[in-house]
Amino acid sequence: MSQIGYRFEKTSGAGELARSFANLAPGEESGVVVSTAGRLMRSRPQGAVAFAELRDWTGSIQLFALSALTPEFDAFCHLSLGDWIGVKGEMVSTRRGELSVKVSSWELLASARHGFGDKWHGVNDPDIRYRQREVDLWANEGVRDIFLLRSKVITSIRRRLDAAGFVEVETPVLHPIAGGATARPFITHYNALHSEMYLRIATELYLKRCVVGGFERVFEIGRTFRNEGLSPRHNPEFTMLELYQAYADYTDMMAIFEDIVAGTAKELFGTTVLVYQGRQVDLTPPWRRASLVELIAEHTGVELDVSMKLEDLQSAATKLQVPFEPWYGPGKIILEVYEKTTEAELWGPVFVCDHPKEVSPLARAHRTKPGYAERFEPIIAGRELGNAFSELNDPDEQRERFEDQERERALGDDEAMTIDWDYLRALDLGLPPTGGLGLGIDRLVMLYADVANIREVVLFPALRAEEKPGHQDPAAAPPDPET
Repeated sequence: MSQIGYRFEKTSGAGELARSFANLAPGEESGVVVSTAGRLMRSRPQGAVAFAELRDWTGSIQLFALSALTPEFDAFCHLSLGDWIGVKGEMVSTRRGELSVKVSSWELLASARHGFGDKWHGVNDPDIRYRQREVDLWANEGVRDIFLLRSKVITSIRRRLDAAGFVEVETPVLHPIAGGATARPFITHYNALHSEMYLRIATELYLKRCVVGGFERVFEIGRTFRNEGLSPRHNPEFTMLELYQAYADYTDMMAIFEDIVAGTAKELFGTTVLVYQGRQVDLTPPWRRASLVELIAEHTGVELDVSMKLEDLQSAATKLQVPFEPWYGPGKIILEVYEKTTEAELWGPVFVCDHPKEVSPLARAHRTKPGYAERFEPIIAGRELGNAFSELNDPDEQRERFEDQERERALGDDEAMTIDWDYLRALDLGLPPTGGLGLGIDRLVMLYADVANIREVVLFPALRAEEKPGHQDPAAAPPDPET
């Protein structure tokens, strides 16, 4: 073993070797010398021979070291669990039929000063798993696969949108106004401009300005920030796809949404029928379309409508044990009833259509249903996956909607919007009929990966500060007796 070098020539991944030489018969030698590298995840010295497991992101392969062949054999036997090593040697199959690299040379590439827990059980402490994801990725099988899946999902979506003629753009992350959604923003200070700025809560208004500028099909996949609580469904920093298509409406967005979700599933899994948390979910288009008030009636037996008297809606909410604020209008009460009684019960997939206009300040008024907007939310497995509109493109009506939002803010709604004058100026130049949608990438990956907690699909999720400062040893699990 030489001094730790600056690079190592790796010709094959560990998993690639396991697959390429899988047909070697017990006791057979391939005559092929390979070079691979990764972490040492198991070590079993047995006198003049030693077996070890080398793992990288392609999989794992057994290492077969012999005192008569392997340089510095004793040092090899005393490597620590988690050490990075590079090895060279012939691909062979042992007499027991175990595919192995017969180590003829090796290098220590980096030392692991802390272990990764019991090799059989990994690291189970959720605080260590999420706070030290680098440990989780190695110690627990399947974790890295989720994030490789996430990458494939995003690649597939980009490819689909590119094929459909959409152009990917990048819009600002720092906004002078927290617009494009109803949410509490994170606030920062821009020293050079002596002004407060907001981490974006949506990309919507900038993307629609691109449509005004002549981009007829445009999208962005990027980080979005909302200053909200932590839950299995919510991380304050999340990834959102937003896209906008000129000359389209929300029915066109339904077709696009189905194609993205079902098409990506078909590409990655070979089927549109998945199992999520032990229950089948069939993503095959077309999905059910149902109005929000229709679904409330199905699940509660109570029929509501924005045309009802406010006191009657308040009475219905009270009977359904749905809290509300005194300043809530009819549409806000109906939305609260839906979210508290119905949404989680929808397995879907279903497009929940035609939300009250009052709670849809950026959506165009429904062409046949007064008081409602052409808006839908796709629900799968009781979880909202996104939001979509026929986009409001009348600058005068949009200003009125913004003003309504500001009145609600004054009454106590800290998630309500403020007037975005730059966006209104853009609308004055003319926004053609446009359909738009937003899709939560994290929640989509949760569905595909069959996990119930958003922290399982976010590499480094938001966490509360550690109670005790200082470094925490991930090797709290019992030591591996074979290392």
